[in-house]
Amino acid sequence: MDPAQAAETSGAVAEKMLLYRKDESGWKTCRSGKGVTISWRPSTEFPGNLYKGEGIIYGIPEEVWKFLAPADNGLRAKWDDNVKDLQVLELIKDDLFIIRTITPSAAMKLISPRDFVDLVLVKKYDDGTISSNATYVDYPPCPPQSGFVRGFNHPCGCFCEPVPGEPNKTHVVSFFQTDLSGYLPQNVVNSFFPHSMAEFYNNLQKAVNKLQE
Repeated sequence: MDPAQAAETSGAVAEKMLLYRKDESGWKTCRSGKGVTISWRPSTEFPGNLYKGEGIIYGIPEEVWKFLAPADNGLRAKWDDNVKDLQVLELIKDDLFIIRTITPSAAMKLISPRDFVDLVLVKKYDDGTISSNATYVDYPPCPPQSGFVRGFNHPCGCFCEPVPGEPNKTHVVSFFQTDLSGYLPQNVVNSFFPHSMAEFYNNLQKAVNKLQE
């Protein structure tokens, strides 16, 4: 992928993610418990929903980030039930990647295995926040493959934010707006995301806890 085009696209996604992070309007809570809140509002990117997850993870931001970082043979596929494999298809520069993510079947196999090809930018902010910023890209070297439905991630990602006065806590804010493609009943999609996002936080905390043991 052309590096200049990739930088421009990913920069625009990062700006959009900051807007999502700062804009508190229109969110409706759809799941709450165990310190995690999942909200949604209609997406402006596609005919679906933008979901936001928020929760506190006990661990410093740099430690928590290790479990979220896009990397070949990284930790994500080891703890995240919704990620079967994550492959770096192209390293454009140190903080900019093309990633293929493979997800297993879900919702009692009503959702078949998917794969997603995304441009991912990692950003670090002066306050210690680390963020991932991703969106789908057309990447000819990795066309749709047999056995997987090709899904599309519209601007999405997460923020690992320091908690003022609480150095051993990280505020993790995640955004998902995913077109799963295929022929799925809307009620299946609407129930899948809040549940899987809540599990994301639960499993992330368990993984961080194991590192600390």
